Amino acid sequence: ALQVITSVKYTDVNIPPLVAQSTLAKVKVDNYIHGDIFLPPSSRKSQQRSSHTDITVPSFDNYRRPANADPNNSDTNPDGRRAFTYMMVAGGGIVAAHAAKNVVTDLVSTMSASADVLALAQIEVDLTTIPEGKSVAFKWRGKPLFIRHRTPAEIEREQGVNLDELRDREHDNDRVKDPSWLVLIGVCTHLGCVPIADAGDFGGYFCPCHGSHYDASGRIRKGPAPLNLEIPYYKFSSDTTLLLDTSYATP
Repeated sequence: ALQVITSVKYTDVNIPPLVAQSTLAKVKVDNYIHGDIFLPPSSRKSQQRSSHTDITVPSFDNYRRPANADPNNSDTNPDGRRAFTYMMVAGGGIVAAHAAKNVVTDLVSTMSASADVLALAQIEVDLTTIPEGKSVAFKWRGKPLFIRHRTPAEIEREQGVNLDELRDREHDNDRVKDPSWLVLIGVCTHLGCVPIADAGDFGGYFCPCHGSHYDASGRIRKGPAPLNLEIPYYKFSSDTTLLLDTSYATP
């Protein structure tokens, strides 16, 4: 029994008339498509594709230089084109370097200290308010600052110290700009405690936390501290005025 199918619509594709064999008055259509026609597996063939030979190669004549318009002419002045390329690369490199410099400058400026911080970095001290033989403490950059007006006896004693007896060897003349004035950062070099002025076994400074003794030049003489007291940056702006600033060299 043969039944003629006049129209079959499958997946929105109109199928032309197809003859199928059915003994149960049903149409068995296999779900294989070849072109526009569904075929059973016995009639299906593998598809073979070849290179597309019917595609027209586009023309790039509108993008060519006049010197290169003729493909048969090899005289295209390569030196001129090379010079132009070098000029463009060099110009682009200069622009990129300038832009990179501006970026780095802006980045570094954002990490610099602000105006209020810079203002605290400088302090001016009137030396006439400090009597001879006394030590006065100030606050500078968040740290204690000791300024000592030394007597002639203290100067003579500290300058006569044998350097071989010192843990951190440093002569008194290397730690002062004026022998009468000793300027120190009042932070113990052991664990950062604040020493007591005019105390200790050597008449200078004493740290009660762990027993470090400093002389009147701020040099460690006894105790666990490994180094002498720090000397800050300072200068004498006049005979009676001392100016501290981070821009000055150490004494």
